[in-house]
Amino acid sequence: MRWNASIVPAVLAVAVLAACTSAPESGPADPADLATLDMMAPVISTQAPAATGEMQKAVEQLTGKKLNITWVPNSSYNDKTNITLASGTIPEVMVVQGKIPAFVQNAKAGAFWDLTDRIDKYPNLAKANKQTRQSASVDGHLYGLPRERQLMRVAVTIRKDWLAKLGLAEPATVQDLYAVAKAFTENDPDGNGKRDTYGVLFPKWPSGYASGSPYDVIETWFGAPNGWGPRDGKLVPGFDTAQFLDGARYIRRLFDEKLVNPDFATLDSGKPWEDAFTNGKGGIIIDTSSRSLNILSTFKQKDAANYGKYVTVVGNLAGPDGAKHSLPTTGYSGFLAVSKQSVPTEAELGDVLGVLDKLAAKEGQILLNNGLEGRNFTLSGGGAKPVTSTDPAIVTLKNDLQSFGQIGSLGNDFYQPVPAGAPEQEIVDKRAVFHAKDLETAVYNPAAPFVSATYTSQGAQLDLIVGDAQVKYFAGQLDEAGLKKETQRWHSEGGDKVASEMNELYAKAGGK
Repeated sequence: MRWNASIVPAVLAVAVLAACTSAPESGPADPADLATLDMMAPVISTQAPAATGEMQKAVEQLTGKKLNITWVPNSSYNDKTNITLASGTIPEVMVVQGKIPAFVQNAKAGAFWDLTDRIDKYPNLAKANKQTRQSASVDGHLYGLPRERQLMRVAVTIRKDWLAKLGLAEPATVQDLYAVAKAFTENDPDGNGKRDTYGVLFPKWPSGYASGSPYDVIETWFGAPNGWGPRDGKLVPGFDTAQFLDGARYIRRLFDEKLVNPDFATLDSGKPWEDAFTNGKGGIIIDTSSRSLNILSTFKQKDAANYGKYVTVVGNLAGPDGAKHSLPTTGYSGFLAVSKQSVPTEAELGDVLGVLDKLAAKEGQILLNNGLEGRNFTLSGGGAKPVTSTDPAIVTLKNDLQSFGQIGSLGNDFYQPVPAGAPEQEIVDKRAVFHAKDLETAVYNPAAPFVSATYTSQGAQLDLIVGDAQVKYFAGQLDEAGLKKETQRWHSEGGDKVASEMNELYAKAGGK
């Protein structure tokens, strides 16, 4: 078994906090603790917000609480989280960016308040999505407020002008997508008389299996589980199912028939990898719906008068059985965790949750997501229109807003940006419809709440075994037998233990 150095800070942190965390006190709150709320959060912009800045003053006015925020660069935030947990001096509210080992182990040791049965006592926090709560829990316990994000984001962005030129309809099924990809490759959609276009653009995906890659999306369309799924009363990894293989064979066919960009293994997904789409070399991208607006913006720079003709977008596609299986996100991005050490009494916890409840109200969501009306945005047609200004105070306000958005839990009741033009509005309206429809067929991961000790220490390496094998299979470097051999290696190198631990937790939760 490979030793994972990332768990060392976790072990140290548990040792420290286990010693200093006691049972919650039932006495009155300390008035000094009620005066100021200590927080730790990531800096998203180039500069940490100042304590005297407009955003902090506005949040303090809304909540009635003085804020003392330790801002940490986002690039090193998880490292700082580990160090902070190991130090034994924990801020009252701490942004935790996911189920990292140090957080999970300390939460189980009693370092953070279990909010599972407390959220519903607060009118705004109670609005948190039930599915998201479940996914964000640690073995059924919610040790922080989930920072909610969109549950459905998958979209297929397509060259609208190529569809029109070739007389093709927008795809609704995986069969349709194959036909469009083939036509985009072989039928000269750009009209230059050469076979120099590709139907589908795939990027290099840095993470392994079940990381939200385009491959995961397609395999889910074929009915494969989202990471894990129930089979005969037990949880199994998705790649152990026939539907996963069906989806993998479909993707392999796209590669075999050269309907995919040949540089897929080096096309960096961390950069604007849609350039081949906007430069007329590729016609289909399977990603998030927000990418379609980015692409539209590029076409607008190239052809401001006609940019609306280049891009269309559809949602999740129906599988070969005619049913739709839509891939959702987890619905959250980390937590707002409340320290038992720094918030020792039930009364003080109630005070802290009251502050977070105000930030989750509509007024709080507008402040944390839109900013200050009349300063950095104005209202136009029910949406937020950014103020264009070089005034240093406005520039600072906009920068600060990006970071303050990290301390909110809910984010579905603020002003949406005003689309820049009719083509943007068309895509915004269209994706709102298909995202809502796709939620009805969302395939959630039933293993999301469960934390396997073995997966915590080995999961990243195990997932890469399958992720790498997928790519090699698609590229023709492995045959199907080779792909299956690699998935069996996942089992033999720790996966069987992960599955056993997952199923033990699944059974304790009642098999749901």
